[in-house]
Amino acid sequence: MQHPCDHNKPHLRGEIKDTIGSRLLVTLALNLVIPLVQIIGGLVAHSMALISDAIHNFSDFTAILISYIAFRIGKKGASVRNTFGYRRAEIMAALLNVALLVGASIFIIYGAIHRLYAPQPVSGLIVAWIAGVGVVGNGLSAGLLLRDSKHSLNVRGAFLHMLGDFFTSVVVVINGIILIFKPWYWIDPLLSLLIVVFILKNCWGIFKEASNVLMNATPAGLNLDEIKDMLERLSGIIGVHYLHAWNLSSSGIAFSCHVVVAEQPVSHTEALNEIIRNKLFHHFGIDHPVLQFETSSCGNGSMLCEINCDGSVKSPISALRCIS
Repeated sequence: MQHPCDHNKPHLRGEIKDTIGSRLLVTLALNLVIPLVQIIGGLVAHSMALISDAIHNFSDFTAILISYIAFRIGKKGASVRNTFGYRRAEIMAALLNVALLVGASIFIIYGAIHRLYAPQPVSGLIVAWIAGVGVVGNGLSAGLLLRDSKHSLNVRGAFLHMLGDFFTSVVVVINGIILIFKPWYWIDPLLSLLIVVFILKNCWGIFKEASNVLMNATPAGLNLDEIKDMLERLSGIIGVHYLHAWNLSSSGIAFSCHVVVAEQPVSHTEALNEIIRNKLFHHFGIDHPVLQFETSSCGNGSMLCEINCDGSVKSPISALRCIS
């Protein structure tokens, strides 16, 4: 059985990590070619919609580049200065990508409103064909990142860029087809605004998740009361208090607590220590547990630490978690 504290331990997670770099590089190449083709097509067809889509795609090239750099940084091991390694670089990249998505959304809104008030005739046939290149390229890019986006917040940000671009290109294709037969120039900006709503909704989800990681919040779906109850039911444990759980990155979970046991040599707690670690990993996915064994409860023995990080003492009800 693999040891829960081994960071390379989950075999599946290791395989996932191995695919991220290559998939990001392929996506990076695709998102350099697509906007170049779209800009040329937009100039030929006199289509501001197509040029706007190309500029949006250039922002995605930057986003993928940021994601790849963050991925490479995140692979660096722990150091004396950064004892948990550099995996949170990917969380910072996710926030930066959210900022880029918001900026791109503002640009789309501005362009859409402008086109609503000042529509311009364009070559629908050229727009449809060139935008079709974007549909294929962005669809392929989103497909490459889909699997890794389920396990990496950094890749999820890049995936949403691609998904947003895919729908944007679909809208431009539809717009081009309609313009071949009907001069309904208002459809393109209207659908663009709907796409912005979709993009911003997903941005908010990534922003909340990334912020929780940076704030060392208890990971979503993890219940400290359930962990405490499970541990206190184990033979040899008298009580458990001062529980902390937080994300090291978008995939790793750290945990610390004080475990009260009967008076005994420290060496006698090794078996219990291993049982606790395996329980935490297999039941809750906690892969970096830090346990402090005691023979009596310290402080007030509550589940949360009553000492705030500024040194002030608070009641158990208003206590804040103090990450040591």
